[in-house]
Amino acid sequence: MTFEAWTIFALFWLVFVTTPGPNAVNCISNGMNLAFPRAMVGVLAILTQATTFLILSALGITALIAASPVAFSIAKLTGAGFLVYLGVRGWLTAKTPVRADERPARHVYFHALTIATINPKSIAGYLAAFSQFVQPDVAIRDQMMVIMPTALTLTLLSYTMFTALGALMGRAALGVVFNTWVRRVMATCFIIYGVLLGLSPTPQPRG
Repeated sequence: MTFEAWTIFALFWLVFVTTPGPNAVNCISNGMNLAFPRAMVGVLAILTQATTFLILSALGITALIAASPVAFSIAKLTGAGFLVYLGVRGWLTAKTPVRADERPARHVYFHALTIATINPKSIAGYLAAFSQFVQPDVAIRDQMMVIMPTALTLTLLSYTMFTALGALMGRAALGVVFNTWVRRVMATCFIIYGVLLGLSPTPQPRG
């Protein structure tokens, strides 16, 4: 991969991981409601998903999923339903006090991993990255040695930033009314993302 191609890929990935979505909302929520080290377990889960999807994308599996209307529709509707469920539950429990470290690290990890994995935006994003930036005349292993560190570093920095933002918001949300309002706004974001994902079209691989 040339330096110019790497620069374009890095800019694409930066936009991809910093655009607010379900992962970002979940990181902010974790930062607000958990001690920072425990909240960072959610970022570890996102890195796990990113590593897995990068490998699967290199093998062409996500392209096959995106090319199958049935498979993509199942993933899309499952993800949409789960996000709407999280939003409705978050809205209903917004007034319930949250105790820091109430959730075990394992729950934080698998909760974040589920959100990251079933989000059809991931399939579309990884498919776009590999259809646009991987050079067919260069060994995929050599390109992955550049793509993976770049993508994972930017992913780590982005979602650490969102988690830190949540921690700062949590310290500011000292009043019960404000805390409830913030939690309901984020619950609404989950519902909106779920509806948008449910209505999203199937991404098509580009030749």
